[in-house]
Amino acid sequence: MKTIDIISIGKETIKTEAEAVLKIQDRINKEFESAVKAIFNCSGRLVVSGMGKSGLISQKIASTMASTGTPAQFVHPGEAIHGDLGMITKNDIALIISNSGETLELIHILPALREKDIIVIGLIGKNNSTLADQSDFFLDTSVEKEACTLDLAPTSSTTATLAMGDALAVSLLELRGFNKSDFAKLHPGGMLGKRLLLTLDHITHKEDRIPFVHTNTKVKDALLKISEKGFGMTAVLNNKDEMVGIITDGDIRRALEHKGNKIFNKTADSLMSKKPKWITADTLAISALELMEKYSITSLFVFSNPKLKKPDGVIHIHDILKTGIQ
Repeated sequence: MKTIDIISIGKETIKTEAEAVLKIQDRINKEFESAVKAIFNCSGRLVVSGMGKSGLISQKIASTMASTGTPAQFVHPGEAIHGDLGMITKNDIALIISNSGETLELIHILPALREKDIIVIGLIGKNNSTLADQSDFFLDTSVEKEACTLDLAPTSSTTATLAMGDALAVSLLELRGFNKSDFAKLHPGGMLGKRLLLTLDHITHKEDRIPFVHTNTKVKDALLKISEKGFGMTAVLNNKDEMVGIITDGDIRRALEHKGNKIFNKTADSLMSKKPKWITADTLAISALELMEKYSITSLFVFSNPKLKKPDGVIHIHDILKTGIQ
């Protein structure tokens, strides 16, 4: 095994690739703008195609496009010339990716694309190449050198191409006015889906799980109610069953420290906080968690309708954390 400076090589790799990405920033020009508008105005799908490592980058770009509001599909050029060209319609637009600009499989599908009058956008690493010349919009993704010490393995070139693809996707996202709600609709699964879709009404405790006492309830009985329900607090209701405040176990501990056991014979209204934090059932769980963390709250009363005078739900911070949201 050779003796090498692994850390230095790793750092130099990152530096080389970062420099390559920064240099393509200067190539975001009118040609880029026209390409974005062409994709935006397409009534069909964005068909992304490439071979080898460029094919893998093509798949990632197609996936990013699809997940951010631009209908997109990867088509393998080798499979395309053996029948999969039928997946491409005259309403589509093509994004072809090649570092050399001479990928034969891509060159072979160009006549079929032209026959259907399909606009071709090329992310190409060589300016004077067949695919660059044949593209309606040429986006230059060339790099001075690969991060590979042999200057052979696609490293800087694939990173730069992926960055150009992301630039297209994000520009289209903004042009469409694509927002978090739109994103959530396309990502209902996994943790991302939970963060964007899970609301409190799905995890809120209701009915007999909600701790209630009245203004004339003795503090000792309020403490028993807090212990019974396990939320560290209880709502305080007036004689109209309207919430007028809350008492927490912390309120009782602090009162005990200052006034001793005599507080247990006082009524709940003498100890309650009159302006407690509360939340609505349609609030995202992640937003509720952020509110709890901001104010160091472990539980919140939940209202299915903000016009209600009495909470019809309660949520503990652990209920949110159990879903995996952090």
